[in-house]
Parts: sequence; C-alpha cells; structure tokens
Amino acid sequence: MKVYRITRKKFAEDISGYGAALFGGRWNKKGTRVVYTGGSKEIALLETIVHTPPMLVPELSIVTLDIPDDSITEITPSSLPGNRYHYPAPAILAEIGEEWVLKGESLTLKMPSCIIHTAHNFIINCAHKEFEKVKILEVKDFYFDTRLK
Repeated sequence: MKVYRITRKKFAEDISGYGAALFGGRWNKKGTRVVYTGGSKEIALLETIVHTPPMLVPELSIVTLDIPDDSITEITPSSLPGNRYHYPAPAILAEIGEEWVLKGESLTLKMPSCIIHTAHNFIINCAHKEFEKVKILEVKDFYFDTRLK
C-alpha cells in the first residue's frame, strides 16, 4: 500500500522516526519513534499545513512509501473519545498510540484524520520487527503554493 508524507527536503530520506520521538505527537509520546504518513497526497499536505508556522514554508519534498497491506491495525472513530479532534490533542490519544507501539502486533496504525474525518493517516512503528519492509518508492520536490497559508 502506498502512503505519503511531506517533509523538509533535508529529512526526506529519513524514516527513522527520530523527529517524532524528539517532540511527540498526537499519537506518540516523546521518545517513541514513529513515522506519520497520510493515505493520500492531499491529506499529507493538509497535515503539513496545520503543523507549519505561518510565513515559514521550508523547502519540501513529497515522499511515497510502500507499506505491507497485511500489518495494519485500524482505529475506528467509534472507539475513540469524542474530543479526539481537539487541539491540542487529548493525552489519551498518545496513550493509545503508545500502547499500540509497545504491543508490537502490527507495523502500521490506521486512524481517521482530525482534519478531514473521512480521510486516514497511517503511523508506522519504527521499532516493529517488520519495519525493514517499509520502502521509500519516490522522493520528489514539493512546490508549496503560498496561497494555502
């Protein structure tokens, strides 16, 4: 399955999860290495926009990754708390992500996007035994149209 991430050019080839581990995120705690991706280029772009400070648009790349279809755990909206879309993210979401990482039962966690509720994000567990199956298929320069800000 193809998933996408838009990131700063200098980190385009880095799928180690160290960036997410440094800061933590909606679905991971600090110290936990994961890679955040989107199920489409469009949701990857929207996720980038909401995390990029206004007036700061770094040089970006769009990365296409291939992940195994047979190692995905899906979280449905009905299994999540009602405040899951709030910002900042409720701490329970990072707890759910942390529990998933520690169990190690699947390589990828699929969940609804907080931006477009019908779209999906995919988090890749960098510590999973099948992580080596994640492949970078393509890295391309990404033009960020500043009208989006």
